[in-house]
Amino acid sequence: MEKEFDYIKAVEELEAMAAKVEDPQTGISDIDRYMKRSQELIEACRAYLRGARQKLDSMSS
Repeated sequence: MEKEFDYIKAVEELEAMAAKVEDPQTGISDIDRYMKRSQELIEACRAYLRGARQKLDSMSS
């Protein structure tokens, strides 16, 4: 069973990763990992927002 997507947690994770990437102590290999994970989260957030918009559009029709 697939877990429901949590938009708020995804945004929080993105913000945390952005702070880590800005930290000069963060290594290049970590930055690469954060960039890949952030891309996954951004795509999931976009899909979530598209779905929410479609639901709103169908309700107003």
